[in-house]
Amino acid sequence: MTQEKGLLTKIGDAMEAAKEKAQEVGATIVKKAEVAAADTKREVGKATTAVAKQARAAKATVKRKARTAEADAKRAYGKAKRVVVRKAKAAAAGAEKAAGKVKRAVGATATSAKRKSGAAKPAAKRKTTAAKKRVTKAKTAVKKGVAKAKTAVKKGVAKAKTAMKKAGAARKPAAKKPAPRKPAAKKPAAKKTART
Repeated sequence: MTQEKGLLTKIGDAMEAAKEKAQEVGATIVKKAEVAAADTKREVGKATTAVAKQARAAKATVKRKARTAEADAKRAYGKAKRVVVRKAKAAAAGAEKAAGKVKRAVGATATSAKRKSGAAKPAAKRKTTAAKKRVTKAKTAVKKGVAKAKTAVKKGVAKAKTAMKKAGAARKPAAKKPAPRKPAAKKPAAKKTART
């Protein structure tokens, strides 16, 4: 009977020691889980701040580039418009000069034709015909010059509009990245009890 009591006492002591050990292990696991959760929370906060900072920097860069592109487009449009107007004016001035020359030539030919008689008339007619041809060529050249100027203006306007559209598209802010998910906290291990 005494031996049985001693054995039961030893078993009880062993169970108590195992229970205390299990409690210590459980507390350690809980503490580690809490530390890990705090570290994870801190890292998530850092990552969120970094993402927000990058998003602000990207937005500012996009705005700056859009303003620059818009200014460049306006400059290009103004330059193209000035070039087209200058060419149109030059073409009109050239046409006016040609027309003036033709008129003077026609006037001189008509005057000399009136002075001449009989056999000289066919030569005067030939000169008049040549002068008319020159007038027709000058008119054709003027029409072509005006048509070219109009085409150049349209192209310049289309290019400027395209550049301004691109600048407007570049102004749109980039989509925000979703914040990273928090990892689930580790569950504490179940306490082990020694079997009797």
